[in-house]
Amino acid sequence: MGRQWLHAKRAVASLKKSQANGKLVKEIIVAAKLGGADPDGNARLFVAVEKARRVSVSRDVIERAIKKGAGTGEDKSTMEHSTFEGYAPHKVPVIVEVYTDNPNRTAPEIRVLFKRGQLGTAGSNRFLFDQVGLVEAHHPDAAADREEAAIEAGANEVEPLTHEQNDDIPAGGNGARFLTDRTATAAVSKWLTAHGWSVVTSELAQLPKSYPDLSDEQREDVGEFLHALDEHDDVQRVWAAVR
Repeated sequence: MGRQWLHAKRAVASLKKSQANGKLVKEIIVAAKLGGADPDGNARLFVAVEKARRVSVSRDVIERAIKKGAGTGEDKSTMEHSTFEGYAPHKVPVIVEVYTDNPNRTAPEIRVLFKRGQLGTAGSNRFLFDQVGLVEAHHPDAAADREEAAIEAGANEVEPLTHEQNDDIPAGGNGARFLTDRTATAAVSKWLTAHGWSVVTSELAQLPKSYPDLSDEQREDVGEFLHALDEHDDVQRVWAAVR
């Protein structure tokens, strides 16, 4: 049979890397558009740039994305942010965040994905989510106090965060998820960075107020549906009421 399977595997891996890098570039564009082109004064942009650097996105690509978002580059096309609300199978609420330069193309494609999903439906559900600021970070000192850091940074809540929950957290590391008012997200990120924490996520989040009980089979149905959404090139975030 030869080694065609190996070439196919490499092609799939290359495609997935390209898709992931494309989403990082879009995040940089939107972060620069919303908060300005200076990473030192824009926590969301700082985090997006650091993630891009870690996966070897070139400096030229990063700089072009920042300029595009800030409106100072040669590329004058606009990247729009929109959300879609609906339900995964078994009535699991879902909010999908999309960044696209062609809303007329993307919106019908997302609606088709909802229709294809077994029992997946569109429909208003934002009232089922809390809109918060979300900052995820890790500290090199295993003894660093998460609760004390949350108080000093001005966060409302903090909980442990593991590598399994976010693969940007080192395995066995001292990770934490800080929840704050949306307007305080940048300030919390800056305080943590200044006090030895490595921030890996800084964004406005949609957190479910409750989680439906699901069997293993139902959870698999939901997982397949969410995976199909996440694979779309223009989908940047999928928030779902599933643990």
